[in-house]
Amino acid sequence: MTALMPAGNPSPAQPLRIGTRRSPLALAQAQEVRQRLQQAHDLPPEAFKIMPMHTEGDDRRMIATDQPLKTLGNKGLFTRRIEHALLRGTIDIAVHSTKDMPIEQPAGLVLDVFLPRGDVRDAFVSPRVPRLADLPWGAVVGTSSLRRRAQILHMRPDVQVVDFRGNVQTRLRKLHDGVAQGSFLAMAGLQRLGLGGRVGTAIEPDEMLPAIAQGVIGIERRTGDHRLGAFLAHIDDAATATQIRAERALLAGLDGSCETPVAGLATLDGNNLRLRGEILRPNGSERLREAMTSPVEDATALGHAMARRLLSRAGSGFFTQGTGST
Repeated sequence: MTALMPAGNPSPAQPLRIGTRRSPLALAQAQEVRQRLQQAHDLPPEAFKIMPMHTEGDDRRMIATDQPLKTLGNKGLFTRRIEHALLRGTIDIAVHSTKDMPIEQPAGLVLDVFLPRGDVRDAFVSPRVPRLADLPWGAVVGTSSLRRRAQILHMRPDVQVVDFRGNVQTRLRKLHDGVAQGSFLAMAGLQRLGLGGRVGTAIEPDEMLPAIAQGVIGIERRTGDHRLGAFLAHIDDAATATQIRAERALLAGLDGSCETPVAGLATLDGNNLRLRGEILRPNGSERLREAMTSPVEDATALGHAMARRLLSRAGSGFFTQGTGST
């Protein structure tokens, strides 16, 4: 059973319930949403209730396994239970890292509000050296991202890439314990945790194109909750929303998932939108890149057009060839 937002704004007596994962980064993102809504509507903190939720992807037994994430359910692991709560009406909105969201939302839900984009770059993190290029021959690098795995192997085919999951703190601890000699994290996440500038070396997009929607906090709601949609619209960033339309259209056109190494970044220049896209073989042996521009109103069409162009260049079997272990 769903519940609609009552007439008027949330209040301490009837707060807006914000669903999120339990990780420190997820909580920081939910707090940013609350703060922006407070400021936009001049409401007290008590008018909002952050509700941390346990997801399948957060299960410690699952995180501890050495199975690749794609064999355990992909991105839905981190959203299903939160989305079920949203559909049941036990929470009012869900806050997500947009790069972790599947392209399709469950029937009855929409992801259509985005905060101003944070840092889009990846960061190389190592207790030993400042750059991937500085690692010794045959070094061990940890990542759970197929995009990063393929990009790493394209730049350094000599390294050994191992599965490396968990939240930011878990991955930093694994590095300290010597499980790997280096890894990669999103700069935006480090900055939201107060670690920006102290952990990792930022990598420019020209060298390592980021994940689709990297650095973007998205808000999911029920499609029929129009009053809530209008309430949230006050914190929606139009420029970021335009970028996300292009990037997610590119991903949709490529049938992107945790099983396809895809990267993309849209940037605005006045009324023009520039989209850069990249696909790689899973073992990093081949990389295809494209760059295209269009008017901002054609953002979705731009993403689909780039997907068609990349697929025509790749041919059949591009994402399945070269999937052997390294």
